[in-house]
Amino acid sequence: MKNVLVIGSTGQIGSELTRELRKRYGNDSIIAGYIKGAEPKGELKESGPSAEADVTNPEMIANIVKKYNVDTIYNLAALLSVVAEKKPQLAWKIGIDGLWNILEVARENNCAVFTPSSIGSFGPSTPHVQTPQDTVQRPCTIYGVSKVTTELLSDYYFKKYGVDTRSVRFPGLISYVTPPGGGTTDYAVDIYYSAVRGEKFVCPIKKGTLMDMMYMPDGLHAAISLMEADPTRLVHRNGFNIASMSFDPDEIFQAIKRHKPNFEMEYDVDMLKQGIADSWPDSLDDSCARAEWDWKPQYDLESMTVDMLKNLEAKLK
Repeated sequence: MKNVLVIGSTGQIGSELTRELRKRYGNDSIIAGYIKGAEPKGELKESGPSAEADVTNPEMIANIVKKYNVDTIYNLAALLSVVAEKKPQLAWKIGIDGLWNILEVARENNCAVFTPSSIGSFGPSTPHVQTPQDTVQRPCTIYGVSKVTTELLSDYYFKKYGVDTRSVRFPGLISYVTPPGGGTTDYAVDIYYSAVRGEKFVCPIKKGTLMDMMYMPDGLHAAISLMEADPTRLVHRNGFNIASMSFDPDEIFQAIKRHKPNFEMEYDVDMLKQGIADSWPDSLDDSCARAEWDWKPQYDLESMTVDMLKNLEAKLK
């Protein structure tokens, strides 16, 4: 990667990925792509170039690629699971029609493309414990349907046109930097904010509901190291299972309570979120990612909790 366009640079993943890429590759080499109404601000705006990059406008994307001599595109444009269920047509327009535009621009300009998939690409008929890399994918949400299509379309462009497409299936991502934006796993971020603010947390997911989660630094590491990986080692491409930790709401509550003894939590289950969560895996088998590009997470629940609480206490002073 020499010149990289991050589409969705002001989102939950993009805002941190753009900064991390600039640290590694230099500020001027990483272009922060955004849509109107979500322009970069502060450090993200000041530290490097930015450009309006709407995935529904292929000419706009092509012009940016040519102007900056882009060789790699991180395509993070998507609606998250809960929001997508309320706006399914928009979710498809951004996630799939937008991806098609990106892949066409990449084909014409010889770019590599990273478009993340998700644990949402699995469904109720998928094995839930240690979900295999290659298994049945029959999701019951538009978010999941679009993610499966993302994987298949990306593989198609690699096999038919030689476009260097790669992706990971992200678990729920937990971060203290950017607030969550409508995902099923968002409770695992919100709970830390409540703990630091001294508030009782009202959990929308029922006790005993296991979901795969990951601390954002590990997610960023996965997104970058996969694109840096030797392509001759990659048996799979779109998308790799990656895993770090799996827990239910009570486990994360207890992890926080060890540091915040007065912290309290109660349950008020959101049936939309719960239905989505029940269709997703409890845990993922990430052995293919470990074997093909040396994937290895750095954080577990305890080390993440310590870091989240420390950084949120500083942030919310």
